Amino acid sequence: MREIKSAVITGPTGAIGTAMCGLLVKNGVRVYAVCRPDSKRLCNIPNGAEIIECDLSALNLLKDKITSPIDVFFHFGWQGTTGESRNNMLLQNENIKFTLDAAHAADSLGCKVFITSGSQAEYGRVNGTITPSTPCFPENGYGMAKLCAGQMCRIECEKLGMDFIWTRILSVYGPFDGNATMIISVIKQLLNGDKPALTSGEQMWDYIYADDAARAFYLLAQKGISGKTYVVAGGKSQPLKEYVKTLRDCINPALPLGFGEVDIKNPVALRADTSDLKKDTGFEPQMSFEKGIKKTIEYVKSTL
Repeated sequence: MREIKSAVITGPTGAIGTAMCGLLVKNGVRVYAVCRPDSKRLCNIPNGAEIIECDLSALNLLKDKITSPIDVFFHFGWQGTTGESRNNMLLQNENIKFTLDAAHAADSLGCKVFITSGSQAEYGRVNGTITPSTPCFPENGYGMAKLCAGQMCRIECEKLGMDFIWTRILSVYGPFDGNATMIISVIKQLLNGDKPALTSGEQMWDYIYADDAARAFYLLAQKGISGKTYVVAGGKSQPLKEYVKTLRDCINPALPLGFGEVDIKNPVALRADTSDLKKDTGFEPQMSFEKGIKKTIEYVKSTL
């Protein structure tokens, strides 16, 4: 078991990064939150984390900005995660380099382990349950770049003699999530009294609350096996429309939902096998979707 007393986090202003900062600070870990110098979301970072302004293109400078040894490096920073930017191949290619740069920065800081976040987009469309060994057939540049970054980093960390853990996150929700996500978008529309246009929502889905995801990453830093890939998910799936109905009911059960108004062919379905994560770290989700979505709704209300 690795002792974690200090950590670096890139991408600390999103749902997982913010939850990660808060969890580590609460557990007495010294946290360095690495942010873009012009970030408008610095206010998201919990008190107790030390903000280090550094662009992803300049991660080699971290060794000059952080002088104390670091135990773990969590790399969540990534450009072009939504919309058309997912197929901006030059942009996604930069992300591969930034991930390798992050691994070298971790090594220069004396890290015991480098942990970074992949995505369900690496798998493409899967009929059945997703496991760490499920074959990957990504369909967009984002998924392709994530897959490549993970494979290259595994070799690079072996060369550096540093433990490496790759994760594939299925679907996270929670406060500080991006406005383009389905959850945040639907919450905003319903709070405004609008009817959201939706797909039929028949596909199976597996959501995990950001705080639970952060706890999974903390446990992986302590107990994860170097070289392994872990699926990070709640481990329970249900039709996507059931999540949306629960969300709606927490705001106002009388509000209409536009199921079937958006046509999508061959939608992605997410069912996860998280047995490796549980076996190696003891991880179990603690937050029910109803409780987590209520917290997320309150967050969105505070931003309006």
